[in-house]
Amino acid sequence: MIVRHGDPDYEKDSLTERGWIEAKLLADRLSRLDVRAFYVSPRGRAQATAAVTLEKTGRTATTLPWLTEFNRLKIAHPDRPDHLTQSWDWMPADWTSDPRFFEPDGWLEVPVFKEAGAKAFLDEVTTGLDALLKDFGYERDGYLYRAVSPNNDTIVLFCHFGVETVMLSHLLNLPLMPLWHGTNALTTSVTTVVTEERQQGIAYFRMIGFSDTSHLYAKGMEPSFSGRFRECFTNDWERA
Repeated sequence: MIVRHGDPDYEKDSLTERGWIEAKLLADRLSRLDVRAFYVSPRGRAQATAAVTLEKTGRTATTLPWLTEFNRLKIAHPDRPDHLTQSWDWMPADWTSDPRFFEPDGWLEVPVFKEAGAKAFLDEVTTGLDALLKDFGYERDGYLYRAVSPNNDTIVLFCHFGVETVMLSHLLNLPLMPLWHGTNALTTSVTTVVTEERQQGIAYFRMIGFSDTSHLYAKGMEPSFSGRFRECFTNDWERA
């Protein structure tokens, strides 16, 4: 399970008042599960979100540096060539015009990513993820995993949308840029990815739930708009 942090107060790297309520409702949900281990990003907003669940369950979590947000990779977008910023949130007309973004690793060959050393940032996440999965009995082999010690364990990772999609891209062998732009993990949403062993000893991951916020709806709370952009350009009340 990959969990995005609660509604963020980015200035303080913590949660808003709403975010703390979301984290409590999330904790009510996760506390009912049989979780083998919890892992968390070092960033404050992820740590705060995890802390509510950990307190409720009497558990601890391991902080993994590679689970931090992927925005440490800074690039210049085509619409702002003199400004370095996070690697996603391109204007649709810019990235969709380059076919390399629709290839599994093609984005790494786009000059702004290549010059910024994107491969090193990607490898940090994918190597860390594969090492963790190996600890639980699944070893990466090309585009699939060897079920060396197959099991039904559940692990929970508290992190951020950017790095979540990097992990999904790796596990599902999908191009990253369409995931960055075509999906959004809402605050405190739960994404569930499971292994399927249709041939003995060979596992592939399948996503059976993405950005699930049913724990919010169950208590009458609408998901936060955080991470989204205006549904219509003239919707001034929504994020610009």
